[in-house]
Amino acid sequence: MPAVLHATAGQVLRLTLNRPEALNALTPDQRDEIVRLLSEATADPAVRAVVITGSGRGFCAGADLRGTGTSRERLAGDVARTLRTGAQRLISAVLDCEKPVIAAVNGTAAGLGAQLAFACDLVLAAESARFIEVFVRRGLVPDGGGAYLLPRLIGPQRAKELMFFGDALTAPDAERLGLVNRVVRDEELEKTAHAWAERLASGPTRALALTKQLVNASLDSDRAAAFAAEAAAQEINMTTADAQEGVRSFVERRSAEFEGR
Repeated sequence: MPAVLHATAGQVLRLTLNRPEALNALTPDQRDEIVRLLSEATADPAVRAVVITGSGRGFCAGADLRGTGTSRERLAGDVARTLRTGAQRLISAVLDCEKPVIAAVNGTAAGLGAQLAFACDLVLAAESARFIEVFVRRGLVPDGGGAYLLPRLIGPQRAKELMFFGDALTAPDAERLGLVNRVVRDEELEKTAHAWAERLASGPTRALALTKQLVNASLDSDRAAAFAAEAAAQEINMTTADAQEGVRSFVERRSAEFEGR
C-alpha cells in the first residue's frame, strides 16, 4: 500500500498517512510526497480544500529516525540542510498551500507530527488524540517550525512549558489552550472533517487563499505592512468571479454560489 493515500472527492483532497504499524512516522519519501500533493492542490482548480489525517490509531508519531544514526561521519551543514529540505519544507508546504488545510488528528501527534497539525489552518481532534513536543525527551531542539508556530498560537510561556517538559497534552487541554478548534468523539472525527472540508470547498476559494496569506503574515508584520497587504489582497480579490457573485447575491438577496474562481 502507498505510504500516503490520496483521493479527491467533492473538490476535497484527502491525504492519509498510511504507515499505521509505525504510528505514521514520516519517512523522507512521505514528506516529499505530501509536499508534492499540496503543491499540486494549490494549482488544481478541482481541489478547493484539503484534509490531512492518519490511518490506524495514530496521526503521526513524528519523523522516522531509523537510519539516522551516527555511523557515517557528519559533515558541517548536514543537519541544517536536512532540516531545510525535510521538516521545514513540509511545514512550509502546509502554510503556503493556497487551499484551506484541515488536520483531522485521530491519535498521537508527536514531534514533527504535532507541528504538522499545528501548521494546518483548522485542527479537529478526536477525544483520544494527544499532542507531544517530544524533542526534549531525546535531548533534541524542536524542529519543523515548532518554535515559530507555538508561540504564535499560545504565547511564549505556554510554548516553553510544552517544549521544556515534553508532556503529553490531551485533546481537551489542547482545545483549551487554543491549539485545537474542536474536539469530537473518535467516531465523529471523519464525518466532522468531511463536513468542514465540504463547507470550505463550497466557499470563495481565492478569498480564502488571500485571507490565509494575510493571517499567516500578520504576526510578522507591523501595522503599516499589514494594512498595505490587506489593501493589495482586496484589490486582487475584487477581480474574481466569486467576489462579483458575492456582491450580486447580496444585492439580489439570495445565497451566493461560489465556483472557486
